[in-house]
Amino acid sequence: MTMTASGSTPVAPGRLGEAIDPGELLTYLTGLGEWVDRQRKELDRLGAAALASQEPDSYTSDIVLAETLWEATRKRRESLESVWDSGRVDTVARQKMSQLIWGRLDSGGGAELVSLVEAVRLADALVSQLTTRLSLDPRAAGTTARIVGLRAELERSRDLAASDADSAQRVSTLRNRLEALAEKAGRGADVTGPLGQLVQDSARLERDLIVASSQKRDLARDARKAADDAAAAERREPVLRALAERCRREIVDPPKLAIPDVSKLGPVPQSRAALDSWIARLALVNRAFEAVEDAYAGQLRERAELRYRLSGYHAKAESSGRSASPTVAAGYLEAKEAVDATPCDLRLARFYVEQYQFLTRDLPPASSPRQGQEGRYTS
Repeated sequence: MTMTASGSTPVAPGRLGEAIDPGELLTYLTGLGEWVDRQRKELDRLGAAALASQEPDSYTSDIVLAETLWEATRKRRESLESVWDSGRVDTVARQKMSQLIWGRLDSGGGAELVSLVEAVRLADALVSQLTTRLSLDPRAAGTTARIVGLRAELERSRDLAASDADSAQRVSTLRNRLEALAEKAGRGADVTGPLGQLVQDSARLERDLIVASSQKRDLARDARKAADDAAAAERREPVLRALAERCRREIVDPPKLAIPDVSKLGPVPQSRAALDSWIARLALVNRAFEAVEDAYAGQLRERAELRYRLSGYHAKAESSGRSASPTVAAGYLEAKEAVDATPCDLRLARFYVEQYQFLTRDLPPASSPRQGQEGRYTS
C-alpha cells in the first residue's frame, strides 16, 4: 500500500538505497501526482483567504513555507518521473528513485532540511493548520473541533519527540495549555485568542520536530557510513605498511612518507559538529593513504617495468643477432645486474636500461662504395 486510508497522502515505499518494486513505485508516483495537484488548489484557496483576512501578515510565513515545500516536492516528482521513464527502469534506476524519495530535497527556504517524504507530511500539517486558523473547514469552525484537531496534532508531535526529553517536555507543556483551554471552554469562556496562539505554537513545534527527526536520521546514517569508512581504512593500513616495508627493502633511497594510524581518530562521534570534524580528519587520512600507495607502489612498479623493458630489448637483440656483439652483451649484463640488485638503485637501473635500448636499436643498412659513387655522379 502506498496511500493512506483517506487517499489524501502518498506513503513512500521501500527505504533509502533499495531497488523498490516497480509496482509500488508506480502507485506512489500516481498518488504523489494527485497530491501535488490537490495541494496546489488548497494553497491557492488558503492564499486568497489569508489576503482577505483581517491580519494577512500573520499567515505569511506559514504560506511561504508551504509554497516552498510544494515547489520542492513538484520538482522532485519531475525528477522521479524522468528516472521512471514510463516504467523502463532497471535495478540502478530504481535505487536512484529511492534516493530521490528518501534523500533530502535540494530547494532552499528550509526544504533542503527534509526528505520528500517529510516534506509531504510537513506540507499536509501546514495546510491543515492554516485551514483551521482561517476557518475554511466547517468541521473546524467551532472551538470544540479546533481542540480536537490540536489534540491529534500534539499526539503526532509526541510520537516525534519520544526519544528527546526536551522536545517531549515542550509537547507536554502545550498539552497542558490545551487541556486548560478545553476546561475553560467547557465552562463557557471565550478562548478564541489563546487557542489561536496555541495553534501557531503547536504548528511551529511540529515543524521543528519533523526537521529534527530528519536531521537525526541523517546523523545516524552518516555515523554508520563513517564507521564503515573507518573500518575500510583500518583494513587498508597494514597493507600499506607492508608495501612501504617492501619498498624500503628493494629500492635504494625509497620515499619517506608517514602512514597515519587510523585508531588515533578515536570512536565515531554522535553529534553533528563533532562527526563532521571527524569525517574531515578521516578524509585526510585517506588522502595520505593514496599518497603513500602512489609513492611506494610507483617505485616498485618502475623496477618491474624496467625489467620488462630489458627483457624485450634482449629478445630483440637475440633475434637480430646484435646480442653477439661484445659491447651489446656487456650492456645487457650491466643493465640486468642493475635491475636485479636488491636494493635497486632506480636511477642507475634506468640509465643502464636506456643505454641497452640504444645499443640494440635498429641500424640503417650500410651503403656500398658503388652506390656512393653513383650518388656523387648524380649530384
